[in-house]
Amino acid sequence: MTLKNKSPKAKTKKEQKAAELERRKALRAQREFEAFGAERERRPGTLSVYEVWWCKQYQWLKAHGYLLRSRYAPEWIPSWEGSQRHPFTCEDGHISQFPQIMDATRMSDGLYISLKVVDKSVHPHEVDIGQYFMMEPLASDPKNHCVPFLDVLSVPNEEGKHILVMPLLLDFTMPRFDTVGEVVECLRQLFEGLLFMHTNHVAHRDCMSRNIMMDAKHLYPEPYHPAQPHMKRDFSGYVSHLTRTQRPPKYYLIDFGLSRRYDATEENPLEYPIFGGDKSVPEFQKNVDVPMNPFPTDIYYLGNVIREQFLYARVGLEFLKPLVDDMVQDSPSGRPTMEAVVQQFDSIRQRLSTWKLRSRVISVEDSLLENMYYGTTHWRRRIGFIARRVSAIPHPSG
Repeated sequence: MTLKNKSPKAKTKKEQKAAELERRKALRAQREFEAFGAERERRPGTLSVYEVWWCKQYQWLKAHGYLLRSRYAPEWIPSWEGSQRHPFTCEDGHISQFPQIMDATRMSDGLYISLKVVDKSVHPHEVDIGQYFMMEPLASDPKNHCVPFLDVLSVPNEEGKHILVMPLLLDFTMPRFDTVGEVVECLRQLFEGLLFMHTNHVAHRDCMSRNIMMDAKHLYPEPYHPAQPHMKRDFSGYVSHLTRTQRPPKYYLIDFGLSRRYDATEENPLEYPIFGGDKSVPEFQKNVDVPMNPFPTDIYYLGNVIREQFLYARVGLEFLKPLVDDMVQDSPSGRPTMEAVVQQFDSIRQRLSTWKLRSRVISVEDSLLENMYYGTTHWRRRIGFIARRVSAIPHPSG
């Protein structure tokens, strides 16, 4: 099948990425201005306004057992000073993608973690909802795919600001999916996780692609750099990784800034529309003043993630289309519940042969040479998995 036969959305993938990058830059600049003040013009590698804020928290965070990278230490001297190196070739020359997010190390055990600053005046429910899913028996439930809050710190001298301590996670699409079985397991976990939230009367309200992450630490023999995941943490070279079949990851839903928890007696909770990262929700386009049930909107969000990330971007996953079509119906009342989604997906999964599950997932953007390379390495692994009877659907342990 050639790209000429793909959907129009697949043809404009590069244009969509460029537009999304520009949108993210604008959004980032807006958030920096709102949270930290006006941004100054700066040279490559120098600290941004929001990074200065994190630098001011360095000693306080260290006293609580969390160590920021050397870039944010009070005595930091850029490693490229006095040399011909460009800042971007150095470990300490890179910043995090989002101003409210910072990486660190838990000093007690060396665990790499993520820190997120939350202003309760802007997102009053995020801390409470995250802590709710950390309560037993919810916390130890294997169906819980809400990002765990390892700690919650109150920022000194800044009323209402908290820092959430979470595991360091990675974009769920990195590294690339190798097999159909890996995609199936990813979706199984995501469906399970959103059903778990809904069963416990919580609507996510922003479960788009950037709010889906995975714990990828076991995929990498050496730690990856948090700001540049394709590089080793010390920037000594490109980082290598295993496949999801070799080291099955756990997937998480993150960012509860727009989430709401309801009483179990509320059969039809209503909320005024609020736009998250995905602006395409059909019921929001002309009805911004009409309160609606947020749970069917969650179904649309997740269905649209699958449509954009898998049906439009990858080949060989057409079996998902009937389910996705149901999830992204224009009418919220026509969409299935998460319980029905899980049941329909289980039925689809059971009909897939082992041969299909072991088959390679092909990106529509792969060139002929890339297809030859990925195809060769895939078959080498595939033969080994068959010989060792490795499951075609890789489940994480624990």
